Amino acid sequence: MSVKVSELLVSYLERLGIESIFGMPGAHILPVYDALYDSEIQSVLVKHEQGAAFMAGGFARSSGKIGACITTAGPGATNLVTGIANAYADKLPVLIITGETSTHIFGRGGLQESSGEGGAIDQNELFKSITRYNKIVERTDYLPQVLNQASRILLSDNPGPVLLSFPFNVQKEMVDASILDKVVTQRHTRSIVDDCASVAALADKLLSADHPVIIAGHGAIRSGAKKLVSRLSSMLSAPVATSLKAKGVIDEKSELSLGSLGVSSSGHAFQYIVDRSDLLLILGAGFNERTSYVWDNELLKNKTIIQVDNDPGQLEKVYRADMAIQGNIAQVLGAVLEHIGEYSADTERYRDTRDYIASLKYSSKNDYAVFQSGFSLVERFYEKLEEHFPAGVAVYDDNIIFAQNFYRVSDSNGYYPNSGISSLGHAIPAAIGGRFAIDMPTFAILGDGGFQMCCMEIMTAVNYQKPLNVVVFNNATMGLIRKNQYQQYEKRFIDCDFINPGFQDLASSFGIQYKKVEAETDLDELFSHYDLNQGINLIELVLDRDLFPNYSSRR
Repeated sequence: MSVKVSELLVSYLERLGIESIFGMPGAHILPVYDALYDSEIQSVLVKHEQGAAFMAGGFARSSGKIGACITTAGPGATNLVTGIANAYADKLPVLIITGETSTHIFGRGGLQESSGEGGAIDQNELFKSITRYNKIVERTDYLPQVLNQASRILLSDNPGPVLLSFPFNVQKEMVDASILDKVVTQRHTRSIVDDCASVAALADKLLSADHPVIIAGHGAIRSGAKKLVSRLSSMLSAPVATSLKAKGVIDEKSELSLGSLGVSSSGHAFQYIVDRSDLLLILGAGFNERTSYVWDNELLKNKTIIQVDNDPGQLEKVYRADMAIQGNIAQVLGAVLEHIGEYSADTERYRDTRDYIASLKYSSKNDYAVFQSGFSLVERFYEKLEEHFPAGVAVYDDNIIFAQNFYRVSDSNGYYPNSGISSLGHAIPAAIGGRFAIDMPTFAILGDGGFQMCCMEIMTAVNYQKPLNVVVFNNATMGLIRKNQYQQYEKRFIDCDFINPGFQDLASSFGIQYKKVEAETDLDELFSHYDLNQGINLIELVLDRDLFPNYSSRR
């Protein structure tokens, strides 16, 4: 049976399991949109293509499935760049479909042409460094190879964004529908723990260590290893510190939780590791600038270092390891636990570790994040969030530093910090994308500067009736910039302060609920009288612009 390429493409998306596709139509992509008309895939109209990319990323990150976005040629595609760069940094499986001018006018100055011919924008070059694969499909004879290459990356253990651009005339060409039978669209599950000797050696090193510490990164979550990390931690009385993206690997209210590592954290995890640990088991953590305290040598000095990661490019990228194992983290930990077998946890060792962790909060040795008293309202907000939603809440966080220190994430909650390329304007569209994937109370938390870069996407939530709580920290300034100009530039404030819109009027124009939080009684009313499960709410939390966390990146 013959079908149009546009129809074949939509069938390919369906076979990949795409549930929603975020974007904005334009003339050069309308054949694909027309094919979507008869599909069960939900097409979601956004307000700006950057929002579509962030939504696709939010969908992928919260569900573990492939996210997808679609735009027209030229500016439709170029508007995606920041969101796709973010997905690339976070290794998210995001499929991007764009239109293109017809091939017979390449190089002749076609409207919105991005072929790279005749001085036109070269879309391939533009996206080359932020996608794992991108291709303008100019012919149909190699279409199965292109789709297989896309599938290979999207379904791999180390995915990333894939961009396929289809010229207008190619979308309308006829092809045999059976070519999809040659395209892989299902993930192939395989064991990648083949080295029994390494597993045995890892288990022996863990058992012989006096004070092992587990450092869990997002790879531990992605591999589905949360319960295994918690079990190993309890068995060995080994505290768990996490990267920012891995908050919630174990319940952060646990007595063995050290919280997250990072220059903007309290420093308790750093202090425990430096002063006490003799072995670090690093699971899927890249040890970037934030997590490693700007690659502080004290963190790893005089310790046995064991690294497990499914990405060979991450192994020993930053530091030398005494043992480096490439493998699926869940499979490796499962094999280690099986090797250890029935092991009785040392009760005295557990109490000693617990008491030492508890004593850290009274220590003044660290010089990382110190909060002035003016942040008590923020701290209370996170306490209320924790109390009200002990399980089953998703938090998309652009602000990061407050949650890193004040929010104890449970192992049944989803915490999604904007860690990729740390771009403003991420939280709201990412949360909306996540809401299309998972049905649970959802919060988008961001500053007032970032809010004005993406607030129009609130109408996307309204249009599709996706419940969402948007929390805006209003201090009428770009807080990080003002902090740096205060600390490092002799209070020479420039281009950090601004005037905000009336948030109540804005909420009214969106047709959503609004709450201003200036005191703890306002928080009590918010959590007791507002529908934070199924409503769409704009919550303004007022801060003093001259108060900021007293942390330094140590540069």
